[in-house]
Amino acid sequence: MVEELRVAKDVLALVLAAGLSTRMGQPKLLLDWGGKTVLQTVLLTLHSAGIERIYTVVGANREAIQQSILSLTFPVRTVFNPDYSNGEMTDSIKVGIKSVPRNAAAVLIVLGDQPQMEVEVVKRVLDFYKKTGAKIIVPSYQFRRGHPWLIEKSLWGELENLSPSYTMRDFLRKHHDEIRYIEVETPTVLQDLDTPQDYQRLKPE
Repeated sequence: MVEELRVAKDVLALVLAAGLSTRMGQPKLLLDWGGKTVLQTVLLTLHSAGIERIYTVVGANREAIQQSILSLTFPVRTVFNPDYSNGEMTDSIKVGIKSVPRNAAAVLIVLGDQPQMEVEVVKRVLDFYKKTGAKIIVPSYQFRRGHPWLIEKSLWGELENLSPSYTMRDFLRKHHDEIRYIEVETPTVLQDLDTPQDYQRLKPE
């Protein structure tokens, strides 16, 4: 238990929550998800998995999202992405990585619109990191790559300097041999909320 807690402290979470929600037509991170907002649900899952240092990259709907975060009972730091209107995930990752403390061993990159994320999946990623020290850990479902990803600190410098045309898929392709996949039995690692149809199909009853 002590070792598990130590690993959770060594790994911080970076939640990407700066998007414009263009396809949803309204701020999707503020939609209701079983009595909490979508983003609150994601943050609560990380907290329940034992991650104490959580950073959230905000952009669109900044004030409302920050208010949503402040209503939680545990601390979550926010980082502003001034280029959020570009709609590029890499911009948020670069801003986020530059803002997190260097005394962490790895970062868990989390999608803010993935409220289905399960505590046990997060714990499995942390446990696998504890056992292997792998540089990149990615959950997969039926051989399809999902989220969240764990990226070890030695690769942060590369993330900070990603070129505008370079995507995270390009990053993973470059480091293909360093990725360790964890096969999970839940499709939630693949599911995020992009459209009203996604929300209606996936939201809790």
